[in-house]
Amino acid sequence: EVQLQASGGGLVQTGGSLRLSCAASGFTFDDYAIGWVRQAPGKEREDVSCIVTSDGSTRYADSVKGRFTISRDNAKRTVYLQMNGLKPDDTALYYCAGGEYCNEYDYWGRGTLVTVSS
Repeated sequence: EVQLQASGGGLVQTGGSLRLSCAASGFTFDDYAIGWVRQAPGKEREDVSCIVTSDGSTRYADSVKGRFTISRDNAKRTVYLQMNGLKPDDTALYYCAGGEYCNEYDYWGRGTLVTVSS
């Protein structure tokens, strides 16, 4: 079965950093789009970032450009999201998701919670 397991969330102060990991299994990892989607109370679900595993092309939401970096290790079937300069507005449940195209996801993992204190 397809599995996407997110980890790495936690509590961090404003300006701090976290690295999220998404371990994937059950599908062709090297020919897929895997991204991070976040949901916070009172806010719309936001497509944060995405990477195409075949060529490494990336996309970022304007709200995180310059602060977040997505990457992948195809051998480890893992996608990472390095989050720097965290702000309270980044507080959310972060989901790892995969599909044929960025932001068109068929598979979803359980979220990992990121909390940024002010």
